[in-house]
Amino acid sequence: MTQIIDSFQQITDRYDAAYVDLWGCLHNGFEPFAAAVVALEKFHAKGGKIILLTNSPRPRPSVARQLDKIGVPRGLYDDITASGDASQFSLAAGDVGNKVYHLGPERDLGFFADLPPEILKDREITRVPLEQAEGIVCTGLFDDDTETPEDYRATFLYAKNKGLKLLCTNPDVIVDKGDKRIFCAGALAEAYTDMGGTSLYFGKPHPPIYDLARRRLDALSSGIEDHRILCIGDGINTDIKGAMGEDLDSLFISGGLAAKETGTDGQPDPQKLAAFLDKAQLSPTYAIGHLR
Repeated sequence: MTQIIDSFQQITDRYDAAYVDLWGCLHNGFEPFAAAVVALEKFHAKGGKIILLTNSPRPRPSVARQLDKIGVPRGLYDDITASGDASQFSLAAGDVGNKVYHLGPERDLGFFADLPPEILKDREITRVPLEQAEGIVCTGLFDDDTETPEDYRATFLYAKNKGLKLLCTNPDVIVDKGDKRIFCAGALAEAYTDMGGTSLYFGKPHPPIYDLARRRLDALSSGIEDHRILCIGDGINTDIKGAMGEDLDSLFISGGLAAKETGTDGQPDPQKLAAFLDKAQLSPTYAIGHLR
């Protein structure tokens, strides 16, 4: 049964490392949550290792620059593992070909610019128009402020008939950007799959991103056992489902994407939280309204 806790510090003695989600947990897309920063700083000061585990389509260097821009202190975390990182290995392996169509905004071009030379080997990846593509790399909507997956039906029908695979670099379906809810690459991948196309996933809740996070954690401090790792996030079908799939403890931030469903006003309403988790058929180890 999920235990509702009052603060992260209440349970930090049980863990040596934390995999921490970004959107809805550490920041809102514009600025970090002050209470979350303080909570993580205290854990870090006690020797806890912090890996930021994000479904961002951007690889580690780009994510770090984005966090710098919105004011997340570099000293708060030890490393970053992004869906963009895990997806780069798929791209380098040729899973969607060498000539790819980039479906996403220009701000995500770091996915291609930051491709590590050591994983590319002799492969050359080229961005081309859809008509020339061997596959699709989807980092999101071109304009997530105004568009929905429905705007891409014609594109997906053409791609499906051509037999193109879609590499989804961010399995998140929605995020809250400030006070506005927007669609992510995961929503486009779902739409493509529903139309009969093939979508490939490497971020949460899928195993590749956790395998990469474990390797990066081991490089920082080898020997940390799984029961001493805590996953923190607000995505029930990404953060929590992924943690449970890896048999890791989890802390569900109910005041993020599921604030309304869980009746979170400071803290989740116990009955609404239980009903929400029962419907999702998932059981995080702990829950709290906001990371603090």
